[in-house]
Amino acid sequence: MKRLLQSGSVLMLLCAATAHAQLYKWVGPDGKVSYSDVPPPKTAAKVETRAIPGGGPAFGDLPFELAAAARSHPVTLYTTANCPACDDGRKLLSERGIPFQEKTVSSNEDIAHFKQAGGDGNLPMLTVGRNKETGFEAGAWNGALSAAGYPETSRLPRSYRNPSPVAAAPVPQAVSAAKTRAAEQPAAQSSATQSSATELPPAIGNAPPGFRF
Repeated sequence: MKRLLQSGSVLMLLCAATAHAQLYKWVGPDGKVSYSDVPPPKTAAKVETRAIPGGGPAFGDLPFELAAAARSHPVTLYTTANCPACDDGRKLLSERGIPFQEKTVSSNEDIAHFKQAGGDGNLPMLTVGRNKETGFEAGAWNGALSAAGYPETSRLPRSYRNPSPVAAAPVPQAVSAAKTRAAEQPAAQSSATQSSATELPPAIGNAPPGFRF
């Protein structure tokens, strides 16, 4: 009953948002409930149509139930390098077919943002909407995902790919631009050096190119 109430709340939220893609829910002749982003067959009964709101991650290609859960209770995984428990957490989410964003914690800035997100120093950390699970514990993680309405087994399309991992601390645009310029400068200097090297005077005796005694 609790899950039905949660699903009803999700559907109300989706109805209130701006339409982006139509998703359908219906009951087939065999009594099986199906979800799809294409209209159901004419033999379908109890057809419901819902709109997936625009903006944010592209969940329009996901099955109805999965897209609704992902929008209402987005999943974020905080990890760090050389962390077997982080690998176990990532594997659980991938095998269950959970759309998630991975954020890596490696710098002091990352640690600060990790703490702002509720981290207590234990990694990995999983957030499912407002729910938080620190440290990897398969039972607790699966329970949090199920409570948020995520399917028990993977329903992700084969073509779906989660976003690439990003640093927990967002990089300001000015810093990003500065890093780009810094990366371009050595290449320009290297090009100038190579150009100068071709213009150096020929070697005399055992002297290296460019040196005259």
